[in-house]
Amino acid sequence: MSASSVKNKLPVKWGFLDKEEGEKMTTLRTTVVVLLGASVLAASVQGASVPGASVLGRPLLYGPSTALQKTVEEFQCEVESSSKEVSILYQLFREGDRSKTLGFYSALSGEMANFPLFITASYEGYMVCVASVQNNTVIQPTVSERHHLRVVDPVNGAEVVVQSGSVEFYEGKPLSLRCNITKGNHVSYQWLVDGKPLPLSPLHNQTQELFIDSMVPQDSGEYTCVATNQLNFTKIYSSRSTAKVIKVKELVSEPDLLFLVLKERDGTYFALVTCQSLKGTPPITFSLYSRSEFISTETVDERFARFSIPVVLDLHMGFLQCQAENGDRVVYGQWTAMHVVSVGGAVTMHYDTDVGENFSIVGLRFYCSVERGTFPQYRWFLNGTVLEGRGDFYWVENQPEQSILLLSVGRSSAGTYHCDVSNSFDGTTVISSEERYIDKEVLNHLPTMVVAVVFGCFLFLVTLVTTCCFIGLLYRKRQCLVEKSTLDLKLGLEMHNIMVSDEDEGFLGHPCIMVAEDDNEVDEEEYMEDEGMVRAARIIDSDQEEVESTDEWLQLQQELKKTLEDEIPEKSF
Repeated sequence: MSASSVKNKLPVKWGFLDKEEGEKMTTLRTTVVVLLGASVLAASVQGASVPGASVLGRPLLYGPSTALQKTVEEFQCEVESSSKEVSILYQLFREGDRSKTLGFYSALSGEMANFPLFITASYEGYMVCVASVQNNTVIQPTVSERHHLRVVDPVNGAEVVVQSGSVEFYEGKPLSLRCNITKGNHVSYQWLVDGKPLPLSPLHNQTQELFIDSMVPQDSGEYTCVATNQLNFTKIYSSRSTAKVIKVKELVSEPDLLFLVLKERDGTYFALVTCQSLKGTPPITFSLYSRSEFISTETVDERFARFSIPVVLDLHMGFLQCQAENGDRVVYGQWTAMHVVSVGGAVTMHYDTDVGENFSIVGLRFYCSVERGTFPQYRWFLNGTVLEGRGDFYWVENQPEQSILLLSVGRSSAGTYHCDVSNSFDGTTVISSEERYIDKEVLNHLPTMVVAVVFGCFLFLVTLVTTCCFIGLLYRKRQCLVEKSTLDLKLGLEMHNIMVSDEDEGFLGHPCIMVAEDDNEVDEEEYMEDEGMVRAARIIDSDQEEVESTDEWLQLQQELKKTLEDEIPEKSF
């Protein structure tokens, strides 16, 4: 076949056609398209003849949003713009599933479609209504907006299940509970302990499962769950489980070791050793050890256990230790020396006083102690009578290292007191203290020595004050003499200065000197003074405070007077 002949061929699905055959085929296709367009136009014209039938509006779906399971609820669907002359088929489907029709309705005269539905759990979710014109495939069906339905199944049959299987735990272990129900959906849960709501906490995750990471003894109690769901705000359904008793066991604490010495009938001694823990849920296993060997073990329903071992007095028998165990915890106590010492040495007794409002002694506290002894037993005596426990005017309080007697001072408490000490496990050895007489008048009477000291101090104070006053009078008298002599000297110095400054005018011509008419002459010896006298006066003024005694001052005064007597004759010439 030549190239020109191939060029005139047209490609088809199953081979090639020549040019004439292709033109015929094109004409045939055009004719078919025209016929189809004409038929569609005719159908449109026929539909347009019925008002409202050319375009079908979107249907509206009505119905409850919440429904109770196994009840009948009605849903409605309609196309508002539909004509009564058009027959419309309404169908109800779950969204996304057109394989199963929930309900259908044929509206022959434009009425609203009703779908009575028997509600089951499968209806939960979104549903749509599909509307289509019957016997007319040209008009496309329309779909409503989706409508959500919440199906409520009333809750029932709540029950607490312990997922770990056991209802008893040791503290520190986790707890996991689950609230199972036989029926119900859309359920909320609340957990109660001993009838009270469990507080919200990061450690308490309250959903259908309750989980507590680390249990403590305070978490013990009756656990109950309450399952609740509601149809609306007024219709509420709930189911409460029976209580599940949860017991949290307490881990044992470190045991303390105590022992008491007793005497056998044959005269030998043994120690009753007690291992005791303050905390721990029984049963508890206690064991006793020495540093060299295991002694004994015992499991008890108490927090203590007792062991008996022989002892020898005044002999160190080593160290003992208690071990306690419950659950998966083992703890050890402190090592305790097993050394029992008999009482011995001196017994001392002393007392303190309590003072009342009028500074009189109204109470006493006696103390009695022994020099050595592991288990001393104290007894108090008044005039040979034993004082025990509590009486009208006394109270005995025994302590490990001493005994105290509280005493109210009065007539009934007057007498002679003493205490004695013996071994608590053997009363053969008794040591007594010194006796002391107690009486209210004696206690409040001042001792002779105290009175003597107070009177001596008072006498010394009076003597000291009297001596100081006498010395003060003497010193004041001498001071007056010194001041008088100083005044005389200053007056003489002042007169001498006046005479020296007025030599030309004469003594009588000085304007500051007043001379009486009867005394025309002035005793020059009383007022004459030279430069030596001035220097002596200055020395007196500057060094007056440095003179150590009155005798030195009088000596200085005599020297000054002698100087004046020597200078006055010279001035007379």
